[in-house]
Amino acid sequence: MGREIDFVAARRHMVDRLVRERYLRSPRVRDAFLAVPRDVFVPQEAREASYEDTPLPIGNGQTISAPSMIAIMLEEAQLRLGERVLEIGTGTGYHAALLATLVGARNVVSIERHASLVSRARSNLAASGFADVTVVVGDGSLGYPERAPYDCILATAAAPRVPDAWPPQLSLRSRIVAPIGSRHGQVLVVATRRVDGTLEVREGTPCAFVPLVGAQAWPA
Repeated sequence: MGREIDFVAARRHMVDRLVRERYLRSPRVRDAFLAVPRDVFVPQEAREASYEDTPLPIGNGQTISAPSMIAIMLEEAQLRLGERVLEIGTGTGYHAALLATLVGARNVVSIERHASLVSRARSNLAASGFADVTVVVGDGSLGYPERAPYDCILATAAAPRVPDAWPPQLSLRSRIVAPIGSRHGQVLVVATRRVDGTLEVREGTPCAFVPLVGAQAWPA
């Protein structure tokens, strides 16, 4: 028999490490990481590594991002309770659950192009108490105008540039947090929408995400 893992203790240790290493700085984001069980969102064969700071494969050529990278993105997003968020790239739903903890589950829409992952994410979110998160199948590079405007669009897959479809779906003075660059290396961009609809862009942390495939991103 395999060794029994105390996932609750492992989650606390992961959060302590992320705080110590300055990836987690705000109490709200720290509390979200404590509240959401990453082990529920990791495939069974990788559960022992749930609280290691590493990306893990989830099938369909996709990954669940390393906790430190997710922490960086959420700290950059500076989300407030009640804000409306569109997540591009649901995966197995872990990031969506963290977003739901920060803004409220009914305020989160997550779009994913792989129908099998959407099914798993919905199941994982329901099992974790986040059934009110909306998860849809679609091309994330086109956003999801049906629920616009959003206060934040947050992408967990990399595009060569900010897709033209995203800024019009933002409310005024809202922001995009997304990895932008080549297929093999990117920089995390924070783009804030100005009153005139243009974007004020700030480049942040170098990163490496799976490519965003879609009509306004990378071809399949």
